[in-house]
Amino acid sequence: MDFSATTAWWGLAGLLLIAELASGTVYLLMLALGAAAGGFAAFLGLDSTPQIMIASVCAAGLTAVWHLRRKKHPRSAPADQNRDVNLDIGEEVWVKTWAADGTARISHRGTHWAARIAPGCDARSGKHKIFSIEGNTLILKPHDTVAN
Repeated sequence: MDFSATTAWWGLAGLLLIAELASGTVYLLMLALGAAAGGFAAFLGLDSTPQIMIASVCAAGLTAVWHLRRKKHPRSAPADQNRDVNLDIGEEVWVKTWAADGTARISHRGTHWAARIAPGCDARSGKHKIFSIEGNTLILKPHDTVAN
């Protein structure tokens, strides 16, 4: 069996792709694309030095582009505070009274919920916004402390 440079590059790209699927990091995908570029250079008949340079430049360039993209677009809020995950986040509720331990029973969307005041906030009656959700407990902040 003839084992050419093209086969080696594509084998390396496949191994990197498998490693990326196993680990979940996108950076290995960029390295796999660089190896694929090296394989394409080998397919075109270029010598080993240009193959390595093309693979290195592609892998480094794609990694840098991905890193800059991630830096420009910060991660979303955690799931318990993300309105894209739970549409109740940010909704207004009314709290009549708070228990001494900072909990309350409130009515929201036609049912009763357990609620707890967010850390660092005063437990006072009135309008609150749902800051996050932990299990089936709503974490509330007073309406005047939440930026709109």
